[in-house]
Amino acid sequence: MLDNASLLIGIAFSSASLTVALLIGWLHARQQTYLVYGASGIGLVVLALLAMGIRDGRYDLVFQAVPFSMLLAGFALVYAGSRLFRDAKADLRPALLVGGTAIVATVTAFLLGYSGIGTILLNVGCAILMFLCGLEYWRGRDDTRVPMVTNAALYTLASLSFMACAAVLAIEGKWKLSAPPSNWAEDVNSILSLVGLTGIGAITLTLHHARAARLHRDEAHTDPLTGVLNRRALFDRIRETDSVSGLAVLMFDLDHFKQINDRLGHAQGDVVLQHFADVLSTQLRAEDIIARIGGEEFCVILPGLDREAARRAAEQIRLGFAALQIPIGDNGEIATVSAGLATGGTNETFSSVLRRADDALYKAKRAGRNQVQLAALQRVA
Repeated sequence: MLDNASLLIGIAFSSASLTVALLIGWLHARQQTYLVYGASGIGLVVLALLAMGIRDGRYDLVFQAVPFSMLLAGFALVYAGSRLFRDAKADLRPALLVGGTAIVATVTAFLLGYSGIGTILLNVGCAILMFLCGLEYWRGRDDTRVPMVTNAALYTLASLSFMACAAVLAIEGKWKLSAPPSNWAEDVNSILSLVGLTGIGAITLTLHHARAARLHRDEAHTDPLTGVLNRRALFDRIRETDSVSGLAVLMFDLDHFKQINDRLGHAQGDVVLQHFADVLSTQLRAEDIIARIGGEEFCVILPGLDREAARRAAEQIRLGFAALQIPIGDNGEIATVSAGLATGGTNETFSSVLRRADDALYKAKRAGRNQVQLAALQRVA
């Protein structure tokens, strides 16, 4: 069996490798700030473990307060990174509060001469921070269930091992220590920390790469200006040759959009497009498909709606956009939209329905704009 000091050194080297890996990941994705917090936190843990591994049995104030404070600060940063991993806009004050409180309580106990109580508080603080890290992954388990739940379990096991260290000292009544504690709980904690940190690091990096791949895929399928699907994504979801009997398809085109760009500039034209995309997202259901297929043209797929319900949805969108009263000229003109609606006939392909919806759209344009026109139902043998 390795002695505890050797295990601490082993954990430190394992953690150092993880730190480097996280920093390399961050260099390729600077917007993923959770990687910086995680790398910084584990870096502090490495320094703390190295100091604890080379103390050679000494347990004076310097070898108590300094590495223990770094250890708690490191775990607090890891907790902050876990919060940011689950939610990029997460509040980091809970990590600062828990970590700061644990450091103050631990150092105060050591300064008062109660090294055993200080060690107990250290382990309790680490246990709480590890548990909170696991809780963040558990709360985000719907993202990528198996690795997220596995990380939550590893953090929970590490938390329990720290609690075991605190419990053993408390049960034995060791309120003052002259040497580092040595018991079964410390050995289990060291082994679980070595295995846990290695596993957590590998899973976290796997999650990061999976998230990056998903982000690139989403970017390739999303219109960068409006945030809705692009033409490629639309035809990936519904192929042109797919049979879409009964499916409602809406084609929208912003009225006088060229004049908006010519009079007010392309920047204002972009704003109008964004406003219309917002109206679509607000008025439609989660299962509806919204795509910008080029310029000022948008396509909306309405699964499960009949012809009349789809017409009402189109009218609601048209009126909602006009209600924004977006000025586009000097004579009180406002931005409006025209729409064409077609529903799939028997065995009709998506390409055919889309073409008939587009014909209905241009019929609305010729009829004076700012209206919804319906294509006649066509049955394809």
